Amino acid sequence: MPTMSSWLIVLGVIVLTLVYIAYNYFHIKNLPEGTPEMVEMSSIIRSGAQTFLKTEFRSIVIVVLAVALVFSLFVEKTCGLTFIMGAMMSSIVCILGMQSATYANVRTANKARESLSIGDTVKVALCGGSISGLAVQAFGMLGFLMVLMLFGGVKHDVTSSGFLLNLSCNPYVMRVSTYSLGCSIVAMFNRVAGGNYTKAADISSDILGKLRHDLPEDDSRIPNKIADFIGDNVNDIAGNCSDLLESFVATLSASVMIAVTLYETNGESVGDTIFGSTTLFPIVLAGCGLLGCVLGLGFCNIKKMGDNPSKELDLSTWISAGCTVVFGGIASYLLFRSVPANDFALYGFKLGWASPWVSAIMGIVSGVAIGIITEYYTSTDYKPTRELAEICKEGEAFVVTKGDAIGSRSVLLPVLVIVVALIVSGVVGSSYGIAISALGMLGFVGATVSIDAFGPIADNAGGLAEACHLNAKVRVITDKLDAVGNTTAAIGKGFAIGSAAFATVSLIMAYVGNYTAIGMPLSLNFASFFVVAGGILGGALVEYFCAVLTDNTIDSAKKMADVGDQQMTEEVLAGKAKPDYNMMIKMAAQEAIHKMVLPSVLALLIPVIGGFILGVEFVGGILVGATIVAIPRAIFMGNSGGAFDNAKKYIESGQLEGCKKGSPAHRASVTGDTVGDTRKDVVGVSLDIFIKLMSTVANTIAPIISRFSLFR
Repeated sequence: MPTMSSWLIVLGVIVLTLVYIAYNYFHIKNLPEGTPEMVEMSSIIRSGAQTFLKTEFRSIVIVVLAVALVFSLFVEKTCGLTFIMGAMMSSIVCILGMQSATYANVRTANKARESLSIGDTVKVALCGGSISGLAVQAFGMLGFLMVLMLFGGVKHDVTSSGFLLNLSCNPYVMRVSTYSLGCSIVAMFNRVAGGNYTKAADISSDILGKLRHDLPEDDSRIPNKIADFIGDNVNDIAGNCSDLLESFVATLSASVMIAVTLYETNGESVGDTIFGSTTLFPIVLAGCGLLGCVLGLGFCNIKKMGDNPSKELDLSTWISAGCTVVFGGIASYLLFRSVPANDFALYGFKLGWASPWVSAIMGIVSGVAIGIITEYYTSTDYKPTRELAEICKEGEAFVVTKGDAIGSRSVLLPVLVIVVALIVSGVVGSSYGIAISALGMLGFVGATVSIDAFGPIADNAGGLAEACHLNAKVRVITDKLDAVGNTTAAIGKGFAIGSAAFATVSLIMAYVGNYTAIGMPLSLNFASFFVVAGGILGGALVEYFCAVLTDNTIDSAKKMADVGDQQMTEEVLAGKAKPDYNMMIKMAAQEAIHKMVLPSVLALLIPVIGGFILGVEFVGGILVGATIVAIPRAIFMGNSGGAFDNAKKYIESGQLEGCKKGSPAHRASVTGDTVGDTRKDVVGVSLDIFIKLMSTVANTIAPIISRFSLFR
C-alpha cells in the first residue's frame, strides 16, 4: 500500500468526519432553546465560557510563540512551526467543544421539556457530545498528517539544526515530537486552569447552597451557580478534549519515533519495506478507528433510543471498538504482508504481520476493561457506591474513610490490566508493539470522548431545568441523565488515566531511543544511581504537584464562597433581585488563570533543568518514578471522587431508605462529595497531563541534553 495513497485515504476519512461534525453542530444549533428564562441563562453560560477561553488563550499565545521561537532558533528550523500547529489543533478542538456543549445543554433541557422522553433527550446530549469527541480525533490526525505531507513524511539518517545553533537532530522526528508538545502545552493549561475554575465554583456553590443557606443544589439565587455551570464545560469539555487529544497525538508520535529508532538500531540488516510499514501503520490504524467512531456514533444517532441511556451509550462504544479491531486487522495485513520473515525476527515481531494488530487489540481491550472496572467502583448500580451511601448515616468521618478505601481498592485491577497489556504487546511486538497498544486504546477515542462529554451536557441540562423552574417531570429525566453522565464522566477519567499510562510508557521508550547512539541497543540502567535518584525525585514531584493543585482549588473556593455570601442579601434570597453572576464568573476565571502558572511551569522545566545538570539517565529516572507514582494515585483520586459524587446522588434520588435531602446522611454525603470534587476533577485528571508533558518535553530535548549536560 503506497504511502501517498494511504495518506489520501486517511485524509478522506478525516474530511468525512469533519462533514459529520459540521452537520451535528448546525443541527444542534438550529434546535429551539426553550423558555425566555432558559435562553437568558444559557446565554450567560455561553458568554462566560467564551470569556474564560479568551482570558486563558492570551497567556497560551504568549507561551506558545516564545517556545516556538526557541525551538526554531536553537533546535531545528521548522519545528517551531510544527509546535504552533499542535497548539492550534488543540485550541480549535477546545473552542469547538466548548461552543457545541453550551449550545447542547439548554437544547437537551428543552427537548426533555417538550417530549418528556428519555430516549429523545439522550439523542440531543449525545449529538452535542459527538461534536467534541470526533473533533479530538479528527483535528489531531489532521494536524499530524499535515506535518507529514508538508515535509515529505518520515525519514532516517537525516540531520538538521536551528537557525542560530548547530545542534544536529533528525528533523522528521523533531517535527512530530514538537507537534505533540504543542498539543501538550494547551492540555496542561486547560486541565490545570479548567480544574481550578470548575471546582472552585462548584465547591463554593455547594458551601453557600447546601451548608450556609439550605437551598436547592442548582438554585439561581446562589451567585456562584452560573460559574459552576460554566465550569462543567471548562474542565469536562475543553480540559478533557485537550487531555485526550494530547494522549492520542503523543502515542502517534511515539509510534513513529520508535519505528525510526528500531530501523536505525538494526542498521543495514533490514530493508526499507518494514521501515515504511511501521511508520505508516500508526496513521492508518488511527484512520480505521476514526471511521469506526463515525459509524458507531452515527448508528446511535439515527436509531430510535429507549429509556436506558447507559445501554445506548455502551452500544456506540462497542460498535466503534469492534470496527477498529476489524479495520485494523485488514490494515495490518495489507501493510506488513510483504515484509521478509528475517525483518520480523530482527524487530521482535513474534506473530509476523499480525503482531501490530494483536498489540492494538490489547490496547482496545484494555480501554474497554478499564471503563468497566471504573463503572463498577463509581456507579450507583453496584455495591461499592451503595455501601458508601449506606455508611453516610454514620457521619462524615466514616464517609471519607470508606471512600478512601474504595479508591484504594479500585487501583489494583486497572493497573493489572495495563501491566498485562504492556507485557503481551511487548512480547508480541517489542517496543513498537507497546506503542501500538497505546494507540489501539486511543484508536476509538472519538467515541469515548463523545460519551464522556455527554456527562457535563446532561449535568448542565439538569441545572438549567432547576434554575429555570421547569416542570418536575423534566427534572426527573435530566436527573436520570445526570446520574448516567456522572458514571460516563468517571469512566472517561479512568480511560484518560489508562491511556496516559500507555502513552507515557511509549514516550519513555521513545525518549531512550532519542538519545541512544545509532546501532546501540536501547536501555535505561536501573542500577545507575542517577536513574534511582531521578525515580525518587519523580515520585516526590507527583505528591508536590497534587498538593499545589489541591491548595489552589481550596483557596479559590473559600474566596468565592465568602464573596458570593456577601451578595446573598434578603432581596436576593426572597427572589426580588438577582445576584451579580458576572462578578463571580470573572473571579473564577482570574483565580484559575493566576493559579495555573506554577504547576504548568513545573512540568515544563523539570526535564530541562534536570537534563542539563544531571543528564539523560537522571531525566529517564524522573519519568519512570513519576509514572509509577502518578498512575495509581490518579486512579485512586478519580474513582474515590466518582464514588463520593454518586453516593450523594443516590441519597438525593431517594434510594436510601429513611434518608432524603437535608438529612444528616445527606449532609455527610455532601462533605464526601466536596472532598471528592477536587480529587476527581482537579488532581486526578491533571496528573496524567503532568507525566505526559514531562515525557514529551524530555523527548524533544533528548538529543540536546545527551550532548551538553554537565554529567554525561
